[in-house]
Amino acid sequence: MRAWRVHENGEPGEVMRLEETGRPTPGEGQVLLAVRAANINFPDALLCRGQYQVRPPLPFTPGVEICAETEDGRRVLATPALPHGGFAEYAVADAAALLPAPRSLDDAEAAALHIGYQTGWFGLHRRARIEAGETLLVHAAAGGVGSAAVQLGKAAGATVIGVVGGPAKAAVARELGCDVVVDRRGEDVVAAVKEATGGRGADVVYDPVGGEAYAQSAKAVAFEGRIVVVGFAGGTVPSPALNHALVKNYSILGLHWGLYNTRNPQLVRHCHDQLTELAARGAIKPLVSERVPLDGAADAVQRVADGVTTGRIAVVPAPEKGAAA
Repeated sequence: MRAWRVHENGEPGEVMRLEETGRPTPGEGQVLLAVRAANINFPDALLCRGQYQVRPPLPFTPGVEICAETEDGRRVLATPALPHGGFAEYAVADAAALLPAPRSLDDAEAAALHIGYQTGWFGLHRRARIEAGETLLVHAAAGGVGSAAVQLGKAAGATVIGVVGGPAKAAVARELGCDVVVDRRGEDVVAAVKEATGGRGADVVYDPVGGEAYAQSAKAVAFEGRIVVVGFAGGTVPSPALNHALVKNYSILGLHWGLYNTRNPQLVRHCHDQLTELAARGAIKPLVSERVPLDGAADAVQRVADGVTTGRIAVVPAPEKGAAA
């Protein structure tokens, strides 16, 4: 089979190599999966760089989120077991963690429903306890993680303010349903949020960026608001001023979705049921901006790493002869 493999750490476009290799052999409790679509996530770039919290042995295949087919013909969502990731014709995953792919979504959309939307659901509902009528501020609102939070916020009945970088991403954020869009390249984010909320600020802030975005979050969050720290795509891990949180009475909430996968898998399945129902009635629909063939995976991962994409990019490998259709 064909698979992208990383033999040394570095930038994805430089270290990912498309190779012919044998199909992976499932370990105990694992299953072999024919990959139908693999969604690109920012952690894939971090894996290539050797900067992710999980460091698989070299060589490894990136790709942490797939829609695939089991050997008995079931269409499923899975988080591949590294080092046998999803940017390949075949991957392996833990059998107990497989989730049924929603019938209302195609392969690329289904692949994109998993980690980003699970993260959004846990962040907004489990951690922040968002309520209808509240105001939600989403950084990187046109990106893969942010676009999921925008849709989930609207589905929860919130007013959504989306922060983006540039006119093209602003247009995408409006199409996603943001009530207010702030272009951080030409606008003062904090002033725009205060103006949109009558000076009160946002009840919930969803921050997958870190760095300067977090500093804006702390200034723009409402009294007794909640900042959900999802990641650091901006490259800088902020150091919160806890005295500021004290005098303004807001909460700083961390979210690492992967821990729920191991500590509370039943809650993950409940979340998937909720997402499947929302997708079935059209309340959410993953924004898949591109579908690229397997040959284009390295370039696509590099573009995600560089922050120049909107929505999700899905790698759609053509199955080798004899693979499940």
